[in-house]
Amino acid sequence: MNSLILAVVGIAMMVAGYMLYSRYLGRRVFKLRASFRTPSHELEDGVDFVPTNKFILWGHHFTSVAGAAPIVGPAVAVIWGWLPAFLWVTLGTVFFAGMHDLGSLWASVRNRGQSIGSLSARYIGARGSRLFLVVIFLLLLMVNAAFAVVIAGLLVSTPTAVIPTWGALVVAVLIGQAIYRLKWNLPIVSVVGVVALYALIVLGNAVPVVLPDTVLGLSAEAFWIVVLFVYAAIASVLPVWVLLQPRDYINGLQLFIALGLLYGAVLIVRPEMVAPAFNTAVPDGTPGLMPLLFVTIACGAISGFHGVVSSGTSSKQLDKETDARFVGYFGAVGEGLLALGAIIATTAGFRTLADWEAVYSAFGEGGVGAFVNGGGAIVNAGLGIPTSLSATILATTAVLFAATTMDTGVRLQRFVVQEIAQVVGVKLGTAVATAIVLVVCLALTFSAGADGSGGMLIWPLFGTTNQILAGLTLAILAVMLMRKRRPVLPIVIPLVFVLFVSVYALIIQLGDFLAAGNWLLLVLDVIILIAAVWVIVESAVALNRARKDEPELDDEDEREPVGADGGAGE
Repeated sequence: MNSLILAVVGIAMMVAGYMLYSRYLGRRVFKLRASFRTPSHELEDGVDFVPTNKFILWGHHFTSVAGAAPIVGPAVAVIWGWLPAFLWVTLGTVFFAGMHDLGSLWASVRNRGQSIGSLSARYIGARGSRLFLVVIFLLLLMVNAAFAVVIAGLLVSTPTAVIPTWGALVVAVLIGQAIYRLKWNLPIVSVVGVVALYALIVLGNAVPVVLPDTVLGLSAEAFWIVVLFVYAAIASVLPVWVLLQPRDYINGLQLFIALGLLYGAVLIVRPEMVAPAFNTAVPDGTPGLMPLLFVTIACGAISGFHGVVSSGTSSKQLDKETDARFVGYFGAVGEGLLALGAIIATTAGFRTLADWEAVYSAFGEGGVGAFVNGGGAIVNAGLGIPTSLSATILATTAVLFAATTMDTGVRLQRFVVQEIAQVVGVKLGTAVATAIVLVVCLALTFSAGADGSGGMLIWPLFGTTNQILAGLTLAILAVMLMRKRRPVLPIVIPLVFVLFVSVYALIIQLGDFLAAGNWLLLVLDVIILIAAVWVIVESAVALNRARKDEPELDDEDEREPVGADGGAGE
């Protein structure tokens, strides 16, 4: 099959989802109102609560939720064939991810910017909330530790990405000053920022930075890991407008340009999909497609991490409630487009089926490397950009996205640590909570040795934990909507499916960890499974109670929302 057909169909489905389905959600389900006073105005503090232009906030939200996961998940899952991955990414983006991200953003905005963990206490119960916080903490620990390892590996394997990776920080700080201090026109700032970023990519491609094998007594990978965590800790306590927002915004523009190059090259070259639609000859040891496909591809279809970002940082910066549709739903569409690009790059970026099978020789193979190499080959063939520069562009894209997710993740994990401390009656300041996050993440990362490989120890549980969290977030939305007597089927159907496949996957992994004698993952799997089942029961009770209680109507339930788009001005 020609990859151009896949690209056109996939893009058309996601655009239609935003234009049609998200409009229905905004008007009939969440009833977004431009007149609602958002937490960014009510609680404005210039640090975390900052009213933000929806395009800049979209850049922050999109790049924070994307990271490397929408590349890694699809790039691994194509081992079962490109068609199952394609269907889950496209349908998941339209009916699952967009609704989940928009909904969690709306829920937090309607509750003064509270996180999903805090909302669980109000809508599910105190016991469920404590277990919910455990799941969120473990998920953020996995993301921060694993992404540090992934970024460090890319900086070592692709030294041409070093200069643009760190140079982008300088560009971001200058953009923040230009927007908020100098009040420059946003389109002008955007053009200048993108030009500067791509100039850094060209410079990096010409001047690769290769570290010696040992730096300050650490391996090159370990040195980059420590530097990344120090950077993330500093970035996580700065006011969001100084670095977080402008960095994520310019990275979002850079990613869309990179995707434009990839999809443009597909339009010109129209490479054939060399991988099978359904792979009936999977390597020995490959698990079954059901349910593992649906937890291997998390980001890019639906991801619980998105709800943590929506309620942790994005909700505190939303200027108007009606902006939630663009920031939340269209943010999920952007990630879906990245996941679709990863599928095409890793199945049409090889010359022959034999070349593809040589890379996908075992489950878990492929990943970012297959995306960078396959995508680089397509861009080189279609646009004539040298293969090394094409690879640098895609590698830089992957690094920048993983880094933005990581610095947002450290900020979010600090919030969770402070919430957990409040549960036990202790109040932690920003510096202490950040230090705790740094110590825990570094301890896990270096727990298996000085090479930092410990950061990947608990990664096998990421997919299932992430999807469990998505299901629990949907449970909160279902309770909220049931109380307001709003339509709940758009939430309940994905809720049941996601919880089923994720609990099923946890049980399967439980047997695998037991057979392998992996006691750390076995214990964590049991903890997550118990927490999930407990919160599911609590959610079912809360949902039934909400169905029987008097309706919790507010002003929006008495009137039609303003504007045909569920708000104003989109």
